[in-house]
Amino acid sequence: MPDSAQSSSGTGKPIPPSSKPFAPEDEAALREALKRCSPSSFEAAVQFRKTGNAEHVPAVVIGVIERFVEPDLRMKLKDADDDLRLIEDLGIDSLTMMEIVILVEDVLQMTINNDELRNLRTVGDVKTFIDCKIRGLTLPKPTKFLPIEHIGAVMPIQPPFLFLNEASVSSTAANGKYKITGQEFFLQGHFKDNPVMPASIMLEALGQLAVLYLLEGHIPEPGKAVNATQIFFTGCEGVRAHRVCKPGDILTLSIKPKRNKMPLATFEGSIRVGQEKAVIAEEISLIFAYADAVNLPVPISAGVPESAVNGIAAPAGTPLRAAINS
Repeated sequence: MPDSAQSSSGTGKPIPPSSKPFAPEDEAALREALKRCSPSSFEAAVQFRKTGNAEHVPAVVIGVIERFVEPDLRMKLKDADDDLRLIEDLGIDSLTMMEIVILVEDVLQMTINNDELRNLRTVGDVKTFIDCKIRGLTLPKPTKFLPIEHIGAVMPIQPPFLFLNEASVSSTAANGKYKITGQEFFLQGHFKDNPVMPASIMLEALGQLAVLYLLEGHIPEPGKAVNATQIFFTGCEGVRAHRVCKPGDILTLSIKPKRNKMPLATFEGSIRVGQEKAVIAEEISLIFAYADAVNLPVPISAGVPESAVNGIAAPAGTPLRAAINS
């Protein structure tokens, strides 16, 4: 969520409710509109309409999304992960998204333009968008979804030491995935006949995601850009390993910036396997430097065509894709 929205939400200060009193007939209409949603969603909607408190909005939004998601996919919404993708993870197509928007407009008494929907790709995008609309805040930049070809094109780290298969980057966080294939070089000796992903490598993966955030999500000074050749790991604190990770596990990585002022950037990070915690890092620190945007070195492309750098997946035969598939 953008800083401005976080600040407002953190105070718990309610938004002035509508000058029109919330009458019994309004509650009846709201109950009818949300009759296929959970009771908690209805209660949150009532409280929002009565008080204008935006803290009730996420429960309403999740409840409405759940109403239109196929029953076998609803369990994914129970923990309300903000990085859940509307299309890929929840099966929400453009028509269903329009139905969701119409119901949200009716329940929260707001207007959403069709053009504003184009950049909503995750549950977190929807919640942040609705929250900003209600508070009258500037909408944040849309989340970028980066395939492995794009990651390899911009990152200074390359296979076999690149531990990100895909990633998404917004102005406030970055998320990524890495599947442990069992073919990683370090698993030959860690451990004999019992391959286990080293915790230090998992921390390296979180550090790589933080590097990607600096390159793709950080807003530099005017005329400057983050120099990919001048980002270095400096420290990690508050680390806890909760789970052994082995070949076949898919690591879901998340980082959020805590302080970010050149030359120092600090992040909090976590790794999950499914819904299980694997690693928590309270603080990951990097140092970085700016360079004039026009004088930056050409990124490592690893044979990636221009279309992949722009977010379009490259053919499976490109060198980077071949390295990942191996």
